[in-house]
Amino acid sequence: MSADQPSRIQSEVRRRRTFAIISHPDAGKTTLTEKLLLFSGAIQIAGSVKARKASRHATSDWMEIEKQRGISVASSVMQMEYRDCVINLLDTPGHQDFSEDTYRVLTAVDAALMVIDAANGVEPQTRRLLQVCRARNTPILTFVNKMDREVKDPLALMDEIEQELGMTVVPFTWPVGMGKQFHGVMDLRQQRMRVFAPGEDRVAGTEEVLEGLDNPAYAERFGMQYDNAAGEIELVREAAPEFNHDEFLAGRQTPMFFGSAVNNFGVQEVLDALVELAPAPDVREAMQRTVKPEEPKFTGVVFKIQANMDPAHRDRIAFVRVASGRFERGMNLKVVRSGKTLRPNSVVTFMSQKRELLDEAFAGDIIGIPNHGVLQLGDTITEGEALQYTGLPFFAPEMFRAVEVADPLKTKQLKAGLQQLGEEGAIQVFRPIAGSVLLLGAVGQLQFEVVAHRLEHEYGCKARIMPSRFQVARWVTCDDPTELKRFIDANDHRMAYDAVDAPTVLVEYAPELRAIESNWPKIKFHALREHAGLVFQQRLDG
Repeated sequence: MSADQPSRIQSEVRRRRTFAIISHPDAGKTTLTEKLLLFSGAIQIAGSVKARKASRHATSDWMEIEKQRGISVASSVMQMEYRDCVINLLDTPGHQDFSEDTYRVLTAVDAALMVIDAANGVEPQTRRLLQVCRARNTPILTFVNKMDREVKDPLALMDEIEQELGMTVVPFTWPVGMGKQFHGVMDLRQQRMRVFAPGEDRVAGTEEVLEGLDNPAYAERFGMQYDNAAGEIELVREAAPEFNHDEFLAGRQTPMFFGSAVNNFGVQEVLDALVELAPAPDVREAMQRTVKPEEPKFTGVVFKIQANMDPAHRDRIAFVRVASGRFERGMNLKVVRSGKTLRPNSVVTFMSQKRELLDEAFAGDIIGIPNHGVLQLGDTITEGEALQYTGLPFFAPEMFRAVEVADPLKTKQLKAGLQQLGEEGAIQVFRPIAGSVLLLGAVGQLQFEVVAHRLEHEYGCKARIMPSRFQVARWVTCDDPTELKRFIDANDHRMAYDAVDAPTVLVEYAPELRAIESNWPKIKFHALREHAGLVFQQRLDG
């Protein structure tokens, strides 16, 4: 390593901002993602998510079923540069049936941008995602979207966010009017008003800006809407606390912005705030020690695997969050779990499904390593050190279906497809000890539909998804291997193995599980599995 390499790693790490966009479905998350890319100069034209049958689709929605339904069902990754910062943006599925994918993405980011529909306020999926962020103390910025529609009162929204999410809200901008009478937002820090003009194709620098908080032109032009906003602004400036960057970094305070993503309005302020406020990559905890991002040796963790991003090549890409050091194409890497060596030469960076080969990457970056089953979710990759990063969650499924192939000649394709989709985390696949019919476990019904669609279109096998009698699953461990084997043998009619061969007990009813737990006091039953070991789900429920 050259003498200036450590200082270069340090300066590159300081430039990184890695964040996820989270929201309830239909709050405008994917639209905002598009507009952030547009304003950063990463793309020239934004695709309309609503034009489901048109040739344009959201840059971040690449899977065929997403284009048909107009929703995001898989997380996507985009990298862009803005104001000398390298921004890694992860768009997540809003639909609750795909929440596991979102939870895993949240382990790979340093901040989150929460999008709230101004008409609906805080919705159930937002609440759940916020719990995940709070469990990790992830800093959160809040964007209140769709101000060009008839929406809730902004003071009521602010109060609702504080009450529901348990965070102090600090408004950075404040709306003047709403719906057809939406005139713009007042920038409370810069003390100026950006005037709203509808239109999707405007870019930064074209809006009209009026200077000062007390400019007499406001009352003349915007009348009663300005009078109402002025009273609210005065109240907010007196009552709301000062923005405290340490409180924000600890996940206890959130800056709030108002706008209309579909009209490109309020996007610039959010992009600037992300660069200025969101943290650069910080230390990450491994089971063995704390790892600093500026350390010279490369380490990374696989937080997502996506099969068939390019259906023509039947590829599997492992998404790796770089945790420390500098990645170089062609370097020798060790997969800690298996001890296998990797020498990836075709590593990619992402603009959704578009990829570019990369030569180097630093802590905070998301890189894609094509592989054929060598890498699994949760794997730690290093230059040789035996490290294991923790915290990648797998939740016990809440719904089960049996699956079999419609054409017996396609059995091989079904097993290969389910193995890959299971490794990807799109669905949980269980192999019962007794019987040959595979079981699928999911959080929501839509997951089964997506898996059936992908099996048919990506693997060429039509699957029959059938009811299953099971309703509850728990992973099992025991400090005594002999006792664990005795338990598995005694309960083989209700035992199965998952994609990483973790033993799982499946039951029809919760009381049945309680009876088993009382009969086997030495066995531990887990509602959550982590790659580095099984841990009971406490922080998210507690």
